Amino acid sequence: MYNHAPVGSVAEAYLELLAARGIDYFFGNGGTDFAPIIEAYAKRLSQEQPLPKPIPVPHEVTAVSMAHGYTMITGRPQVVMVHTVPGTANAIGGIVNAARANMPMLFSAGRTPITEGDATGSRDGSIHWAQESFDQAAMVREWVKWDYELRHGADLEGVVDRAFAITESPPAGPVYLTLPREVLAEEVAGIDYQTRSRQQKAGDRLPSTEAIYHAASALANARNPLLVTRGAGKDPLAVAPLVELADLLGMPVFESGALYANFPKDHPLYAGANIGAVLGNADVVVVLEADVPWTPKRHAPPPDATVIGIGDDPLYSTYPVRGFQVDVNLSGTPRLILQALADAVRAAGVDAPTVSARTRTWAARSDHRRELERSQAEGASGQFPINKGWFTKCLSDVLDDDSVVLNELGIDAAQIAVTRPGSFFSVPASGGLGWAIGASLGAKLAAPEKTIICCVGDGSYIFGSGTAGHIVSEAQDLPVLTIVWNNGIWNAVQSATRNTYADGYAVQTSNFAVSTLSQSFQYELICRAAGGYSERIEDPADVPSALQRGLNAVRNEKRQALLNVIGQ
Repeated sequence: MYNHAPVGSVAEAYLELLAARGIDYFFGNGGTDFAPIIEAYAKRLSQEQPLPKPIPVPHEVTAVSMAHGYTMITGRPQVVMVHTVPGTANAIGGIVNAARANMPMLFSAGRTPITEGDATGSRDGSIHWAQESFDQAAMVREWVKWDYELRHGADLEGVVDRAFAITESPPAGPVYLTLPREVLAEEVAGIDYQTRSRQQKAGDRLPSTEAIYHAASALANARNPLLVTRGAGKDPLAVAPLVELADLLGMPVFESGALYANFPKDHPLYAGANIGAVLGNADVVVVLEADVPWTPKRHAPPPDATVIGIGDDPLYSTYPVRGFQVDVNLSGTPRLILQALADAVRAAGVDAPTVSARTRTWAARSDHRRELERSQAEGASGQFPINKGWFTKCLSDVLDDDSVVLNELGIDAAQIAVTRPGSFFSVPASGGLGWAIGASLGAKLAAPEKTIICCVGDGSYIFGSGTAGHIVSEAQDLPVLTIVWNNGIWNAVQSATRNTYADGYAVQTSNFAVSTLSQSFQYELICRAAGGYSERIEDPADVPSALQRGLNAVRNEKRQALLNVIGQ
């Protein structure tokens, strides 16, 4: 079945196709290449065709991160368009994050006009010569699944449908489409397109029955099984079968730098982050969507242990070097694999007394760990500058079922009581800073009923273009509570130096070059300039009340807020 749209240009046809394919938002950071898109939007809006809604974003990293955040909540990819070579270059950090987070996205850019003649859209500005590159997509090719330059309007539907099918097929990831201005400006006499996309994404996948039963047998007969994950909670529906499998086996679940809400932290089998302390005694280790389950330089499972890899790509084939053991490769859709494993373990049978004893042992360890973490946080309640553990405990105490926390080095994740799927997100494994500001706005756009809390370090706030974020928050009515952990240093840089040169000059002299900022900077004034509520917090006793004031601003006053927390 075909639809007909009376469009007059390829740019209009492009927007028509995006709307027809279910795209809600077009995140744009414009340049001279956008003229046909802007004209098409003007016509489209005059005809009361609002979708996909255009969202102007004043920085490319913020734009990409907004699309990332929206898809993170909804599962539906969106479209980003930036300005030719400079815009693509500015956005690369966000694209690296989207790639390593397996986040689908149609990342697009204009292309410098390709002609010097009189065609509509051809070169008419001085930048159109110096700005052109021989291969624009080369900048991002390593970080996208597919790239293409639209060469003629006749190919538009096939190219768009192919882009979406590829970006969503597992393992998902961004794709890159360049759009020359002359092609977008090309006049057409309407467009006829198929109601249903001509190319469909690959569906859910399961390993063979034999592979499932092989893994289930190893788990059912294990003396000391362990599971470690980073990203299981990317799919909220994977959490329930993970809990079921853990309960069946009395198997502890560790997190190696949690990227999502992977497992309820109040569950007796939630074991925290220190897998290294027990890894050497494991006989079966399940690595579930974890690219770096432990640090080989410090820890490793026994040589005769069986390692079961579960995920879209347990070998992480896009990583140049990754030598982690994978004895049983269960490649496919994690939620389906986990449920199949649980069913197979139940069918195989387990020794009930052994499972009960194992569960009691790990539950006691979990209770001890939680009590230790609580006492450490409360014991630091009077420290100056403010202790991150204490601050995070206070934040955790005021979260409710409608709260969603995004963390980019702004809080102590161990102190956040994550119990619900979809309630916690952390900076992608690639560590490209500048993600959380835009992602929090995208999350708020996707879930306006939720309280979105964006926790960033001072460096992350700078990388994320806080100014652009506040402008978008005010313009699009997206009230987010931003917490800036202002410790005046690049902590990751200093920590890496300490780890590499434990007895070196930098440690002995406390002189860490090019890794210090200023705690005196008033980040709160940037938010205030956009009409938000903000304050600087220096006294740990003020933390609980300041959090309530910030939450009141976003929940009741419906305006953005920022807390500049002076921490250690």
